[in-house]
Amino acid sequence: MDCFIFAAMTPTRNASPRAHHGTDDSASLTDGRIQRFHVTARYSDMAVYGGVAYLAGQVPVDTSADPAGQTAQVLQQIDALLAEAGSDRGRLLMATVYLADLGDYDAMNRAWEAWLAGVQAPPRATVQARLADPAWKVEIVVTAAVARHTAARAAE
Repeated sequence: MDCFIFAAMTPTRNASPRAHHGTDDSASLTDGRIQRFHVTARYSDMAVYGGVAYLAGQVPVDTSADPAGQTAQVLQQIDALLAEAGSDRGRLLMATVYLADLGDYDAMNRAWEAWLAGVQAPPRATVQARLADPAWKVEIVVTAAVARHTAARAAE
């Protein structure tokens, strides 16, 4: 299942599990190599390079949820991917939120603000976009800094 918004973005948790195809060398995050996580023929869920984690667009698994519920699902997926890279929501560098309907802006923001409680909010853009699956209400793309000492463990 693909979602095409400016670039091909595909759900992380909707598809079957994929193998981590990053390097096994803990120095990979500092020597110029790219680590890719959950790689398929079409995309990776995340790439880490130069101490930065770049996540693919994340979409909800349970499309019956309301906009706040779908947003909370997506944010949980982001947490899981960031943890794999040795990062977390407090290290976000940028976020882009795609909403199918700007009428869902307040509901999305309630989930977003609850998720960010206790950390500084990153720069963020929110745009309305036609998502590939009409049942998706939200898709979120983030980049985050990766702590070198913890990121090295993600490659193990």
